[in-house]
Amino acid sequence: MISMNRRDLLKGSIATGLTLVGSASLAALPAKLSAQVPAQPRTGTPRDRALFDVAKRELDRAGDAIWRKDIVGICDYGVHSARQRFYLVNLRLEEVQAYHVSHGSGSDRNHDGWLDSYSNEEGSHATSRGAYVTWEWYQGRYGTSVRLGGLEASNEAALRRYIVMHRAAYAEPSHLQRWGKMGRSQGCFVFGTQDFQQILLKLSGGRLLYTDSLGLQDDGAMLTREQQLAHATPNMQMLTPDNPSAMQRRVPGAF
Repeated sequence: MISMNRRDLLKGSIATGLTLVGSASLAALPAKLSAQVPAQPRTGTPRDRALFDVAKRELDRAGDAIWRKDIVGICDYGVHSARQRFYLVNLRLEEVQAYHVSHGSGSDRNHDGWLDSYSNEEGSHATSRGAYVTWEWYQGRYGTSVRLGGLEASNEAALRRYIVMHRAAYAEPSHLQRWGKMGRSQGCFVFGTQDFQQILLKLSGGRLLYTDSLGLQDDGAMLTREQQLAHATPNMQMLTPDNPSAMQRRVPGAF
């Protein structure tokens, strides 16, 4: 559980950060909604219903550290990066939208598209597991980005590590089509341009982003990597470049 002192500190940081964004940016964000949200959608796929359960559970666990409870971002690093594994769970509209997202290079040293491990260490370039609160927009190396605050011991260094949400070329659909997987970040949550435009508007400003290895499938089952590979289509092949380099021949899919 998140301590009261931690929550108070984060709420103060959010308020300060949002003041810096300016009234124009704040106007684009939805008004704060009631904390009373449905635990799961009345309709939707088994996957969607599982995501609503996770969203409600993590909102309850985070408590007052999250002050906009209408939309929750859930990042499922338990599936391959070729799959859409970042979900915007809209509790008010009872709908789910799915997107592609990259993970950190330190979490996937073989660059095979699977996240192998998490880390909160500075300089690890790895993805961190746990709950985050989204903060303000800012202009950085990759244009408009969103700062994140780690809410748990497993990700409390997010601000010091400059772990943010942003867009990049290695997360564009063209990269995925060529290489069969997403490029890797330095631990940030990275999206293609069009996807990030939606996430920027819908998830910033005091909302919850939760990361875990769920291995969630369309039928609502949560499978390990081994179970997913056992059920994979036998003739599935990773995309390869026309003229692979020595590194690409040794590590398929590397760029």
